[in-house]
Amino acid sequence: MKYSNIVSGIFINRLNRFIAHVLIDGKVEEVHVKNTGRCKEILTEGTKVYLQKSDNPNRKTKYSLISAYKGPVLINIDSQIPNEIVYKSINSNRIPELRNVDLLKKEVKYNNSRFDLYYEKKELKGFIEVKGVTLEIDGVSMFPDAPTERGTKHVLEMIEAKEKGYDNYIFFLIQMPDIQYFKPNEKMDPKFSSALIRAKEAGVNILAYNCKVTEDEIMLKDKVKLLF
Repeated sequence: MKYSNIVSGIFINRLNRFIAHVLIDGKVEEVHVKNTGRCKEILTEGTKVYLQKSDNPNRKTKYSLISAYKGPVLINIDSQIPNEIVYKSINSNRIPELRNVDLLKKEVKYNNSRFDLYYEKKELKGFIEVKGVTLEIDGVSMFPDAPTERGTKHVLEMIEAKEKGYDNYIFFLIQMPDIQYFKPNEKMDPKFSSALIRAKEAGVNILAYNCKVTEDEIMLKDKVKLLF
């Protein structure tokens, strides 16, 4: 996935979930943060960040913050991009576990949830829920970085759908390079972590892949080992 109109800046502070101050070309700008997660270990004062400049003159903010350095590693924090990456990667047969699907649809309702993707492949059919991952601790990626009741609800409904014959996937897209391991963040959200472990034991497919990340691009790269 390519971005256009990319500029660099220096992160100053975050006013709320959606707005931050960034120094761009010597001027402090209020910018839109494309991630409602905490990202506290990434968005620290003085960090170099990349932003996308909007062409819309009516927007309240001219820029959207899409990536930031954590040490030498550039991490994409755009929470709107993982679904599109997984969708396009499946359609281009870049994910071995989901090659040659016959049908792939976005945003499909099931009971009280709306899952990110629905697929059919020969006699199989199922839902795919995509989670973007930006948290890394000691070389291990983790999800979530904040408690997520909605995420737990999705996982539990994945289990229910599995019991009714759907072949489901929970797909963790790690929005940074070189990560080799993934596990649920039990300390941050024990309920989500417990539900994810239950889903794996119930036969829901759990996948994690890292990404190649540059200032103006993010793309699927390598499968990552699960540590649970």
